[in-house]
Amino acid sequence: MSTSQSWLRDFADRLGVEVPSEEEVATILDLAGSAAHASQRVAAPVACWIAAAAGLSPGEALDIARHLDVES
Repeated sequence: MSTSQSWLRDFADRLGVEVPSEEEVATILDLAGSAAHASQRVAAPVACWIAAAAGLSPGEALDIARHLDVES
């Protein structure tokens, strides 16, 4: 298991939630990339936090981010 996978597993355990699947991780990284490329790098983690705070799935958040990219 890689260091990132181990850290994410430990973090998820501490928070009492499931570790995201490989597909969810890929989607989250796509969301972060979309946010960073559309504005600045700082937008990547903040966009992921906002999506989680809004209760969105990674896929729902990515769809919204992609629509913002098209509108801009």
